[in-house]
Amino acid sequence: MTLLPADHPLTGATASSSLVRAYSGERPPTTPVWFMRQAGRSLPEYRALRTGTRMLEACLDPDLVTEITLQPVRRHGVDAAIFFSDIVVPLRLIGVDVDIVPGKGPVLAHPVRTAADVAALRALTPDGVPAGLFEPVTTAVGQLAGELGTTPLIGFAGAPFTLAAYLVEGGPSKDQLAARTLMHGQPEVWADLMSWLADLTGAFLLAQIGAGASAAQLFDSWAGGLSLADYTALVAPHSAAALAPVRELRVPGAAANGGRVPTVHFGVGTGHLLGAMHDVGVDVVGVDYRTPLDQAAAVVPGVPLQGNVDPALLAAPWPVLEAHVHDVLARGTAAPAHVLNLGHGVPPETDPGVLTRIVETVHAAAGR
Repeated sequence: MTLLPADHPLTGATASSSLVRAYSGERPPTTPVWFMRQAGRSLPEYRALRTGTRMLEACLDPDLVTEITLQPVRRHGVDAAIFFSDIVVPLRLIGVDVDIVPGKGPVLAHPVRTAADVAALRALTPDGVPAGLFEPVTTAVGQLAGELGTTPLIGFAGAPFTLAAYLVEGGPSKDQLAARTLMHGQPEVWADLMSWLADLTGAFLLAQIGAGASAAQLFDSWAGGLSLADYTALVAPHSAAALAPVRELRVPGAAANGGRVPTVHFGVGTGHLLGAMHDVGVDVVGVDYRTPLDQAAAVVPGVPLQGNVDPALLAAPWPVLEAHVHDVLARGTAAPAHVLNLGHGVPPETDPGVLTRIVETVHAAAGR
């Protein structure tokens, strides 16, 4: 067990925020709300700032990251900032040849499909993940913690399976066939790859929390394509290992949540995995738009939930969207606490005014 420093935001500035309270299992007077991908492409100020800068270059510029992360907090009045980054940033920093191709996503120059390929990755960390590897990230997190004050910053990372899927496939894939083939066809190679990724992911999350983030979210975007048996046996132990460094931290003097730093786990199409995803050792389960929150609460009773407005309805007429938001809020009462979010990310064509209106609606709902 390691204590956070006495000047960490969780020891004072963000400790009483509605988000941290909800993540700790307490239902605050106002339901907290933030949006996945709130920092980025739906905002005209973001598009203007990003002109001429490639995605991974932007993610490694602390001043740019700070400004981009703050933009939706200023505009929408959300209850949390989500760190502007990408799940492949730790891969890029450790020396993997990866780029984000506009309109496609992360693309790897050399797919990882053999024992020799994994050995080459391990050669990048012969003595473990280097101290100082994430300096551009920790610099930005530190700047943000100072700028945000009482608004918590959420750090995040891609889960080992989703990162492995990109590495093995060489880029985005709808069904992760090559990854699942490696999982079963070369189980020792798969385990070695997942173990390496868990170490890298754990160090990335720990660096963000240590620098001032108030919560950590693990994204397993592609886990929904797995069976429960495969997820439980071949994926979940590595997600648990990735979360372990953060789970070992304690907030000095905090009684809520056992003094732990709040952790969240989210996947797409993972309704059949919700129980197993919670069991890796997280405080909050994120739910996508496919599973109503009251049904999710029945699967993981006593667990705070995050979600799950359908992103498709952001473009619907306001009365339709408003009714849906209130329905999500009502279903969220089945959990001990609820953080309103989307059931996936903000689509790039979303009218920013709609997001602001959702925030106002959620905050106003407390008085109804």
